[in-house]
Amino acid sequence: MNIYFKKQRWKLILFLVAIFIVFTSLWYTNRLVNSIANDEKSKVTLWADAVQKKAKLVKFTNILFQKLQTEERKKAELYALATKQLNNELSDISFVLQVLQDNTTVPVILTDDRNQVIASRNFDSIIANNKERMQHELESIKTMYQPVVIDVYKGQKNYLYYKDSRLFNDIKVVFDSLIKSFISEVAINSAAVPVIYTDSTKLNVIAFGNIDSIKIKDSVKLKLTIQSMESQNTPLLVDLGEGTKNYIFYEQSNLLTQLKYYPYIQFAVIGFFLLIAYVLFSSARKAEQDQVWLGMSKETAHQLGTPLSSLMAWTDYLREHGTDESIVCEMNRDVMRLQMITERFSKIGSQPTLQDENICDVLKNAIDYLKQRTSKNVLFQVEIPNYEIYVKLSSTLFEWVIENVCKNAIDAMDGKGELKIKLTDIPEGVFIELSDTGKGLPKSMFKSVFEPGFTTKKRGWGLGLSLSKRIIENYHHGKISVLHSEENKGTTFQVFLKRG
Repeated sequence: MNIYFKKQRWKLILFLVAIFIVFTSLWYTNRLVNSIANDEKSKVTLWADAVQKKAKLVKFTNILFQKLQTEERKKAELYALATKQLNNELSDISFVLQVLQDNTTVPVILTDDRNQVIASRNFDSIIANNKERMQHELESIKTMYQPVVIDVYKGQKNYLYYKDSRLFNDIKVVFDSLIKSFISEVAINSAAVPVIYTDSTKLNVIAFGNIDSIKIKDSVKLKLTIQSMESQNTPLLVDLGEGTKNYIFYEQSNLLTQLKYYPYIQFAVIGFFLLIAYVLFSSARKAEQDQVWLGMSKETAHQLGTPLSSLMAWTDYLREHGTDESIVCEMNRDVMRLQMITERFSKIGSQPTLQDENICDVLKNAIDYLKQRTSKNVLFQVEIPNYEIYVKLSSTLFEWVIENVCKNAIDAMDGKGELKIKLTDIPEGVFIELSDTGKGLPKSMFKSVFEPGFTTKKRGWGLGLSLSKRIIENYHHGKISVLHSEENKGTTFQVFLKRG
């Protein structure tokens, strides 16, 4: 098994391990989220029950407060009745006096029809003994409740004004505190879930907690938020008595929502980081490979230079000493071939200079050279236009590409078959298609064949097509690819070169 297949196998193994880690992590996180969600749901349920019970307590306190208010009104009316009875000679004076004395809580002021204070009860002695302060207190009481009218004698009327007792006011303070405490505990709750407390219209917000104020201020966003909350959980009904019904909307906590999406964000960040790392490492590896290519090419050209010079001198020596000219010519051709190979390695080791070349002639020369050194069982079919087509290229390196692709095609046909070379001229550049009738390639190998070290032969380095790709794409800024292939029917390679 060559190094390429080993690399592919390890890539597959690492990919499967990564997939396993990702799914295991997602499964565990999902399990953790569900566990936290169930725990949070139980907390929210307990909180909701507590809210309902406190709402009942608030309702009960409100009803009790209303009853106390009614009782104080009745006390004032009874006091007025007792005052009226004092003017009636037939009344039971002892009973009336007892009623008046029993009122020890409700502050009352009795006035005549000219707004003059006749009597008062349950006021501080400082106020009761100061006429001006009592008159000021009377004006204040008038704004609270409607007076109790007392018919005295022949159209004359007295008026009884009253206000809430100190006990009633203390109870009212406690009740208001209870209402504020209830709203505060709804908005800032132990369950830490987003909460909106509204009136019966479900539009006017009384309080909110654990939610962005922007959503509350914007009426459209508020409506959408309430609808979303209502779709998740049935709103809690808060009955405060007297037909006052409010609603509490809530949803799962922000922490739980974030935890649900955290793994996906985490994997996205990690994936992005790995992608950057992969690009950087690939670039570094490619740069390192480039250095290896350059160093190896220059060293090869250097090593070939010395024996090549020696061989050229030997051919001259043999010719001078009368050696058979045909032998000398053949040796000279091989020396010229070695010289061309040396030039190729020299150019691959540095950025080659591209010149305007007639690609038709360059392609014909490369094919003619191959024909002379290929088995007669390989039939060459060449389709090249009869006019000149100039493109920017290095003819020495381009011929190397054609040789590499054709030699791979001949090997794939086992030295017997048909090799078709077709040149197509288009405004942007030229296409060269090289088709064989060999073994073919599966689609999965269309890109792999250009990887360094990839080979299907028992003996081979797997560098020919990789080198061809480097020459075409890096040096000529063109494109080489497998156009199509079918197993046991053949493969077509395509090379594209730009004009400019």
